[in-house]
Amino acid sequence: MDHVEADPAIDAEVRSAFARLGDEVRAFDPELVIQFAPDHFKGFFYDMLPPFTVGIRAEAIGDYDIGSGSFDVPEALALDCIRALHADDVDVAMSYRMQADHGFAQLLVLLGGRIDAWPVLPIHVNCAGPPLPSIRQVQRLGTAVGHWAAGLGKRVLILGSGGLSHDPPIPNIATAPPPVAEMLIAGRNPPMEARRAREEANYETARKLARGEGVATPLAPDWDRAFMAQMAAGDFTTIAAMGEAELTRLAGCGGHEVRNWVAAYAAMAAAGPFTPRHILYHPIPQWNAGMGIAAAEPAT
Repeated sequence: MDHVEADPAIDAEVRSAFARLGDEVRAFDPELVIQFAPDHFKGFFYDMLPPFTVGIRAEAIGDYDIGSGSFDVPEALALDCIRALHADDVDVAMSYRMQADHGFAQLLVLLGGRIDAWPVLPIHVNCAGPPLPSIRQVQRLGTAVGHWAAGLGKRVLILGSGGLSHDPPIPNIATAPPPVAEMLIAGRNPPMEARRAREEANYETARKLARGEGVATPLAPDWDRAFMAQMAAGDFTTIAAMGEAELTRLAGCGGHEVRNWVAAYAAMAAAGPFTPRHILYHPIPQWNAGMGIAAAEPAT
């Protein structure tokens, strides 16, 4: 998005949907945004890769030229959330120096124009470095966060960003040559040329996908739509029954980012019955993404 041209009508529809959502969010005026989001070996690496990490302080890396600077993280609330999760027997790591890539920044920028438009509690879910947390673990995380948020007495917006089906060129450490494996283990703060080379590789993967070329797993619109319907229905059982290998085969390695949808919907369900709203879905090979947007709000 913003780097490889897609169908102009679809591009306009997607941007219009985000603009309308941004208006809704500004009208809601959240006192806290809780964001479940992935990383793409830009801020989290195999030298220490917890299943879940709550950012007490966080910086946007600015990859793909999306956002930069400090997130507005309310530290006292972040620590209170961690204590509540531990009390609920949900293990999370914490970071006073979280580096967050476009998985966090892009949605905040699309909705609010910048990463610090609202106070945000960033929660990283490991979706890129197998072995991954199970869907059941992710659901428990979301449920515990939702219970905590419901007791705050604040206007809370929950965001789940990432997915749907897509297969970016993220290497697997089991098969990576030594220099690439070292990047996966300890690749923080790479030279700008290395960052740009990775981004260009992703653009080229998308261009080839749009031409029906390359080795990336094709987008899976039927699976994407079915998953969106499952989340709207509060059905976590179907996705939880899928193993890592099956989900990778159907939706690509990036498809594991749907864990953030699971966490967000589980948090919403923990706060009480909700009314779902389907907003948009398009398979967009030029962006190497099954592009889905959905919302939900309390039923009462």
